[in-house]
Amino acid sequence: MSRIRTCSVLAAAGLFATAVPATADQPGQQQRHVLLVSVDGLHQSDLAWYTAAHPQSALAGLVGHGTSYTHASTPVPSDSFPGMVGQVTGGNPATTGVYYDATYNHALLPAGTKNCAGVQPGVLVDYTEDLDRNKDSVDAGQGLPNLPDGVLKMTGDPRTLIDPAKLPVDPRTCKPVYPHQYLRVNTVFEVARQAGLRTAWSDKHPAYEMLSGPSGTGIQDLFTPEINSVVGSGDWTTDNAATQRYDGYKAQAVLNEIDGYDHSRTTQTGTPAVFGLNFQSVSTAQKLPVSGGQPGGYLPGGAPGPVLRSALDFVDRQIGAFTAELKRRHLDKSTTVVLSAKHGQSPIDPAALTRIDDGALLDGLNAAWRAAHPGTPDLVALSTDDDAMLLWLSDRSPAATSFAKNYLLAQSGNGNGITGAAKPFVHSGLTAVHAGADAARYFGVRPGDARVPDLVGVVVPGVVFTGGKSKIAEHGGASADDRAVPLVVSGTGRGTVETGAVETTQIAPTILRLLDLDPRSLDAVRAEGTRVLPGLRE
Repeated sequence: MSRIRTCSVLAAAGLFATAVPATADQPGQQQRHVLLVSVDGLHQSDLAWYTAAHPQSALAGLVGHGTSYTHASTPVPSDSFPGMVGQVTGGNPATTGVYYDATYNHALLPAGTKNCAGVQPGVLVDYTEDLDRNKDSVDAGQGLPNLPDGVLKMTGDPRTLIDPAKLPVDPRTCKPVYPHQYLRVNTVFEVARQAGLRTAWSDKHPAYEMLSGPSGTGIQDLFTPEINSVVGSGDWTTDNAATQRYDGYKAQAVLNEIDGYDHSRTTQTGTPAVFGLNFQSVSTAQKLPVSGGQPGGYLPGGAPGPVLRSALDFVDRQIGAFTAELKRRHLDKSTTVVLSAKHGQSPIDPAALTRIDDGALLDGLNAAWRAAHPGTPDLVALSTDDDAMLLWLSDRSPAATSFAKNYLLAQSGNGNGITGAAKPFVHSGLTAVHAGADAARYFGVRPGDARVPDLVGVVVPGVVFTGGKSKIAEHGGASADDRAVPLVVSGTGRGTVETGAVETTQIAPTILRLLDLDPRSLDAVRAEGTRVLPGLRE
């Protein structure tokens, strides 16, 4: 095991107690806990604004009693999957193999393949709500009564809610590849489990069973109500009040776990050593043009608008409930709260928004390719375009990747801005395009890697690829608005600030150090040299 002799954060979290299997906590017991809270979309600037405006808030309390890293960055692409995977593995996509929630793999076989001999490889790897047995139900097809409020009775093993017929197939075994099997490295949950500690997590799709790691056993209690299921006239993300209600279920699960139960409050299990959740409410508030008759996103100048302020208030209340319950249970001295975000959201400045129809761009690219190469299939095998352009191509040759790059850089036209009025763009809204071997180098992998995108387009700040006007922000790109997220390790009692650049991948080894476990137990930490967050030593 790795230990630090003198460390204010770690000592506050009970660093010097022996790591033992989790049991029900009693007053004075010194078992340590880490509560990880990830708030999708939250920028460091949002946290600074909120704590200044609400100095008595729960968020201000975390900052005031912790170490704040004011220049923290997420991985690239700044999507939910690589962002969350990075926090619990210590690795970037080149190491984890996870570039987005929906990607393409040139080595796997199509879903449903039963006889693998002679089947041409190359398939969409879709680890989204599309895997659910029933993506329209908040319980993902478990068949629970009294939904949606009965969703807390959802299984803690969401792998059972994934339809294996929708999974890509491994040609070596001719068996479906579950999300946890796709991850190339282990997670903090697995390391904790190997040390006999209890683990739990709450997130937005059953596909987040990936976080259990390659063993599939890292998270003992994984609560994953489906956020893209039907509620009212849309899904939970189409109205911010609905998103807050949805997040409330996950927050209740965490409160139940603080009290020493499983997420459903059915079985006494002991408070987990590593647990937490992902909040969606801030992200929804940033994306929606209007919700509940109020404008979403930011005001001119960058202050949160009314819907976003409501979402920040909601998250603050939930965090306040967590800290109050930890104190009531006498766990506040032995628990470190880590606050961060999987990703930010772009743009913060409404005037910077340029919405561009990526469908028209890619249709044009495919048409131009077929015209130049009669009888060939579409060049674009898969596109993932939010506020970056990631393309996987059916032809990976230098000629094909150069063709795609040159075509996109030659396109201009009109998108639309924050008011919906026409707004011109050039070069497909891109400032740079990395294609073929250059795309592999951009991510730091070898050319020909089966998972890496064949083309990466870096957008002009403010560009969002969408065919309509239903959203005013997105994530996935490499801009500061996408990547500049908060990172607070609360427990020092000092309110210190670290201004140096850090990455959210450093959360993973820090969690293990807080639990007096060896950070180098993580594969990605060894591969990338990911360091424990600085400034925690006296």
